[in-house]
Amino acid sequence: LLLRWRRRRRLWKKVEEARQRQERSLVRMQMTVKRFQEQHPSVNMVSILKLPLPELSKKLRDGSLPPEHVFYAYVGKALQIATETNCITEYLQESEIQLRKAKLPEKPGLLYGVPVSIKDSIDCEGYDSTLGFIKNLNKPAAEDSVVVQVLRRQGAIPFVKTNVPQSLISYDCKNLIFGQTFNPLLYTRSPGGSSGGEGALVGGGGSILGFGTDVGGSLRFPAAFCGICALKPTGNRLSKKGIISGVLGQKAVVAAVGPMAKDVESLALCMRALLSEDMFNLDSTVPPLPFNEEVYSSTQPLRIGYYETDFFTMPSPAMRRAVRETKQLLEDAGHTLVPFELTNVDYVIFNFCVRGMFADGGISFLKKFKGELEKSSMGLFFWLAKSPSWLKTVLAWIAKPFMPRFSHIIRSMRANTVDEVWSLHHEIEEFCYQFIAQWKKLNLDVMLCPMLGPALGIGYPGKLSVAVSYTMLYNALDFPAGVVPVTMVTDEDEQELKGYKGYFQDWWDRTLAKAFHGSVGLPVAVQCVALPWQEELCLRFMKEVEAL
Repeated sequence: LLLRWRRRRRLWKKVEEARQRQERSLVRMQMTVKRFQEQHPSVNMVSILKLPLPELSKKLRDGSLPPEHVFYAYVGKALQIATETNCITEYLQESEIQLRKAKLPEKPGLLYGVPVSIKDSIDCEGYDSTLGFIKNLNKPAAEDSVVVQVLRRQGAIPFVKTNVPQSLISYDCKNLIFGQTFNPLLYTRSPGGSSGGEGALVGGGGSILGFGTDVGGSLRFPAAFCGICALKPTGNRLSKKGIISGVLGQKAVVAAVGPMAKDVESLALCMRALLSEDMFNLDSTVPPLPFNEEVYSSTQPLRIGYYETDFFTMPSPAMRRAVRETKQLLEDAGHTLVPFELTNVDYVIFNFCVRGMFADGGISFLKKFKGELEKSSMGLFFWLAKSPSWLKTVLAWIAKPFMPRFSHIIRSMRANTVDEVWSLHHEIEEFCYQFIAQWKKLNLDVMLCPMLGPALGIGYPGKLSVAVSYTMLYNALDFPAGVVPVTMVTDEDEQELKGYKGYFQDWWDRTLAKAFHGSVGLPVAVQCVALPWQEELCLRFMKEVEAL
C-alpha cells in the first residue's frame, strides 16, 4: 500500500509539473504579445486575423505584411481561445527564434511566415507527444516529424501543440494531465476528437492552419463539431514518420495525417506546400505525387454518388437535411447526382474496425494504460479488453437477443490467431475492391455522405463509440474524405428530433437522441469522399460544396 501510495504521489507530481508548464506557456504567450503591442501600437491585429490564408500567405510572400505582425496577432488570439477552451498544451518557444531568423528569401515557401498549430501526437523536437498519458511526460521528441520538417522548409512557423483525449481512441477531448477541452461555439459541447484541441483552436480563430490525425474520424469530428473544414487524405499521401498512433502496428483501419482550416482553399494551399520534393526526400515510403493543379481547378460537371443514411447510425434530422439540401444545390449547379446503396455497414464496423483495431483482444491497448492514474475515459473498451475470452463469449451470447450491437462488439474484441488476422486483412481488401467496383459501375467521380452532427455534449462521445460509423468506413476503405460545414440546426430539426428512434432502439440509440438535443444554431457538415490518391478531386468537390 505504501509503495502504491508513493507511486501515485510521484505520478501526480508529474501531472502537476505538466500543468505548471502549460500555465507558464500561456503566461509566456501573454507577455510576448503585450511586449509586441507596446512596441508596435499601430499594428491592426483584427484586420490580420480577418485575412483568409491564401490572401495572408500572398501578403507575407510579397513582403507587404511582416511575419512578426501575423505571428503576434495569432499568438494573442490563440491565448484568448486557449483561456476559453483549454485547447493548448504547450507554446513552442523556438517559434520566436524561427520568427527572428525569418528573412524574406528570394523564393519564399508557400507557407512563409504562417503560424501553424500541431496536434499533441505529432512530434516536434524538444517537446512531449503525450497522447494524454503520464508515462509519456518528460520524454521530448528527438526530432521533428516529417510533416513538421516540411512545414518549416515551406516557411511555416509551428507555434503551439494542442490537446487530445487519452490514448487518441476517442472522439472527445479529455485527459487527466491537461483536462477537458471545450467547443468554442458552445462550452457545454465537445470539440470532437481526437484532434479536439486543433478543432477548438482553429474553430475559435486562434490558428489559421492546424494539423491532426485521423483513424476513425479524428480530423473530421472536430471539424464538423467546430464548424470548420478538414481533409483526411489517403493514409500514405502524407508522411506519418514521427507521428504516434493510438494502436501501434495495426493495419486493418488506416490512419492519416491531414490539415484543418476555416475554408477549403486553405486546405488546398496546405496540400500544395506539403506535397513537395522535401517530403518525398525525407520519407521515401510516400509516393512522389505532387499536387495536381489541373484536377483541383477543373470546372467539369461531376457525377456524384450520395446517401442519406448508413442504416447503422440513424442520422439526426439536421444531418439528413444537410445531405438533401447539398444534393439539390449540386443538381441545380449542373452536376449529376446518383443514389448510392450502402450495405453491411454493421459488418464493417464490428468485423473490420473494432475487430481490426483490437485483433489482439485489446492487449496492446491495455498496455498503454499500465501504471496510469485514470482509465475511465475508455470505459467499455477498457473493461472488455480486460475480460477473459470465455467471459466475452458468454456475455455476447446473453446479450444477443436484446442488445445485438453490444453482443457484436464483445465478439469483435476477442484475441485472434495470426491466421485469422491475415484472413481479416484479405477480407478488407476484397470489400474495398467490391466498393470500388460498385462506384465504377455507377461511373462516379466523388461521393456526398452524411457527417455526424451537431456537436455532442461533453461526455457523450465516450458513451457513443458506435456513432463513428459514418467516418470510420473511410478509414477501413482508406479513401480520402473531407468535411465541409453546410448548415445549422433549426427549430424544425429540433422538433423532428422528438421522433428519433434509431435503427436498433437500444441504449446507444436512446443516448444519441439525448446527445443531439438542444442544438439549435450549431453547425452541421457533410462528408466529401473520393477514390484513393484523389485528394485534389476531393478538395475540388469540397470547394464546390462550400461555394454553393
